[in-house]
Amino acid sequence: MVEQIPEYQLEFLLAFDGRIHHLEKGYWVKFEIKRIAGTPERPHGLSYSFTVHAPDGRRLVGFDNAHGVAAVGSRFKQRPVAYDHWHRTGTDVGRPYIFRDAETLIDDFFDEVERVLGEHGVSTAVIGIEEMERSK
Repeated sequence: MVEQIPEYQLEFLLAFDGRIHHLEKGYWVKFEIKRIAGTPERPHGLSYSFTVHAPDGRRLVGFDNAHGVAAVGSRFKQRPVAYDHWHRTGTDVGRPYIFRDAETLIDDFFDEVERVLGEHGVSTAVIGIEEMERSK
């Protein structure tokens, strides 16, 4: 069972909803997150998608809980109940992600942002912020 997320962590994370951070060379980071009723698939009560995109729109890395993914390592491992997972590359079908808390989620995501942007020779400096419509 996932522990209750502290309200300050939730408010911090929810403030990212609807944002696109524009980076140099046309790369961008997109955030979608909303509160939902907790379910076995989303026990923490969040629906989220955090993605990094190349200038042509291809997803380079992403963290989300839109669907379940198979356990890594064996086709005989049981599929996790929780939908939390991440895509290490644009073609990765997803690998389970263990949601600990909101702070760790955002830290883990930004660690991957730094990794993938570094591979592309792109700085993590935000050069512009766009506010999209927030999730409902």
